[in-house]
Amino acid sequence: MKKEENSEQKDGEKKGPIKITLADDDKDDQHLFKEALDHTPVDTELTTESNGQDLMDNLRDPEIPNPDIIFLDINMPGKNGKECLKEIKADDELKDIPTVMYTTSTHDKDIEETYKTGANLYVPKPNSFSSIIMILKNIFTLKWKQLFTKPDKKDFVLSEKAVKAKND
Repeated sequence: MKKEENSEQKDGEKKGPIKITLADDDKDDQHLFKEALDHTPVDTELTTESNGQDLMDNLRDPEIPNPDIIFLDINMPGKNGKECLKEIKADDELKDIPTVMYTTSTHDKDIEETYKTGANLYVPKPNSFSSIIMILKNIFTLKWKQLFTKPDKKDFVLSEKAVKAKND
């Protein structure tokens, strides 16, 4: 169960750790994500879900505080990430939670569909551990405030290649 949410805010900045939920059925990917988070300078609290139905059940549970950000894999058994995204963005209680598609898919159709549905960012899963760290640092240091608004289409996909090019 998640810790109680600290609702105190000062000057628009969040206090306490950033509460992250990762919905991904691959336990290895969950582990790598958690380890990479530990290598970022950001205070985070991670909750993982192995399928879309558990994610949605927990998001709708009034006893469990909502996360500050959701990372969603597209390909999960049962309810997939695109179905979860549609439900999240159609729910008045959940629609303002920044939602990042974190997936192996680089298909234009998936990118376009999730953009139109309201995802805040699309991140193809990087190929190396150091790249996962680099992407997460980029999200939480450079893009954090941007996640609360609808992105320009040109800024929607945050790929390993794009971050490396920007950092070189």
